[in-house]
Amino acid sequence: MAVMALLLVFTSLLTAALAVNTAVHLFKNYRLAKAIGAPIRIIPISPLNPFWALVDRKVLSFIRRLPYGDNSFTRYNWRGWEIADRWRSHHEMGDIWVLVTPLRNWIYINEPDSLMSVFRRGNEFTRPVFVTAVLDVFGPNISTVRITIIFLTNPELNDSVTQAEGQRWKTQRRIATHCFNEANNSIVWSEAITLAGDMLKYWTSKSSVRTSSQDMRTLSLHVLSRAAFGKSFKFEGVDERNSSTSSSANYKQSLQTILENCVLILALGTKVIAMPWMPRKVRDVYQAWLSFHRYMTNTYEEEKQKLAQGKDNGSDNNLLTQLIRTSRSDADSLTESEIYGNMFAISFAGHDTTANTFTFALHFLAAHPDVQDWVSEEICRVAGDRQSQEWDYRADFPRLNRCLAVIYETLRLYPPVALIKWNKDQPQPVTVQGKTYSLPPKSMVAPSYGAIQTDPRIWGSDSLAWRPSRWIKHIEGRAGDQEEEQFNTPPRGAFVSWSEGTRDCVGKKFSQVEFVATMAVLFRDWRVDPVVFPGETAEATRRRVLRLIETDSHYVLLLQMLHPEKAPLRWRRV
Repeated sequence: MAVMALLLVFTSLLTAALAVNTAVHLFKNYRLAKAIGAPIRIIPISPLNPFWALVDRKVLSFIRRLPYGDNSFTRYNWRGWEIADRWRSHHEMGDIWVLVTPLRNWIYINEPDSLMSVFRRGNEFTRPVFVTAVLDVFGPNISTVRITIIFLTNPELNDSVTQAEGQRWKTQRRIATHCFNEANNSIVWSEAITLAGDMLKYWTSKSSVRTSSQDMRTLSLHVLSRAAFGKSFKFEGVDERNSSTSSSANYKQSLQTILENCVLILALGTKVIAMPWMPRKVRDVYQAWLSFHRYMTNTYEEEKQKLAQGKDNGSDNNLLTQLIRTSRSDADSLTESEIYGNMFAISFAGHDTTANTFTFALHFLAAHPDVQDWVSEEICRVAGDRQSQEWDYRADFPRLNRCLAVIYETLRLYPPVALIKWNKDQPQPVTVQGKTYSLPPKSMVAPSYGAIQTDPRIWGSDSLAWRPSRWIKHIEGRAGDQEEEQFNTPPRGAFVSWSEGTRDCVGKKFSQVEFVATMAVLFRDWRVDPVVFPGETAEATRRRVLRLIETDSHYVLLLQMLHPEKAPLRWRRV
């Protein structure tokens, strides 16, 4: 009884101390926010709290059922609220407002010109690398340079370390940009066409498909494996893969396990998760880390040996080969650890983001048969009678604007990654709608991607509708001539899914080429429909799929559909 009493007293004191500490920091940050002069909302838990991130939606779903459960806490204190809220908060409060939290103030901005100013001022508004530290699993990389898990819980310690970003980041960015080139894009094009053809054969052999998301992940992973590591794998559907012990299955499983447990690896370290007394699931994460590290090491040594023996004729332009090649010829080269770190960052960015976007797009297309016909019309015009293996990247990719419009429109509504900047230890001015605001040091600056990419003032009254044709325009006077279609680029700063400025996504065109090639193969001669459930009409089925996209899309590590298998698909030839 005495022990229980002591535990109760200790718990009560700890809870009281945490409450007082939270209140003090909230008051301090509220005063800083008031000085900015923008509208304010307050939440009691920081979005950077990794423990809250594990339970936020479950806890808030309960609180919302209570009296007065509709408040700033339940509206803004969960991952992905920006997608659900869209432009509504900005239309209530204006194009800049402040979210006060115990750790930092978050400044949300919803004006294209203001956002471009933030993106262009890369030295003043930098990426908060303590947030992207989850990618620092195998070594320093273009996203993190070098951070430690302590920044997730105590970002106050980051100031001296983030100053080390500078020159190393510039070196990594320069080399990575050099490697993402047209020669590599040509590899992406060819591999995506081959794999998409195999995937289509697998899908069309079945009466219905519930594994579209998993199969798209396989395709994306295998494209990445060829373009990044120089390793080709045959496409395997779920049924085939379940009975397979192939290297592609092991490689995929290892990478997926690591991506799902980045925070665990970074928090505990690989030595701790390898301990025999750790739970089996934790040790399995270490085995995945070990397997993927071995895969990268073996591939790295193979490529290095080719270069040393003069067997590299420069014909294989996969990213790893180019990283090694460029580093060996560059006075300011990457270390082996940095090469591993960047290859993992590329694997993360090039796999999950693209795979999740494929899943969204495929279900949107299934719910919009008219868009499938519209896309197919362009594919048939560009491809003519040629087989897909005869399609040419340099000649055909630039003409498939409608296929490209599908990925742009999907990312407009469901961007996979939330963009965040911050101004470190210096106050910075930002001008919004002609008024200049001074942002206090250590402010998180959040381009409101959920708002700016759906704001009716920019995108029209149907801004929340998925309509890829908004990205296509015709040369005046020739609206009936498809050859005169052009891609309709929005104002700079109105579409930020690949970021902007000095830290924009180096793999932007990589993802576009992979997506367009895959769409061209899938929708040239085939259409996809959602399976009609008993008692449904076809129209009701399409509405159900759109409702699933809207209500079932949340952040895990990235934004994704949580249960796409609830909307099985059926393919038919036309």
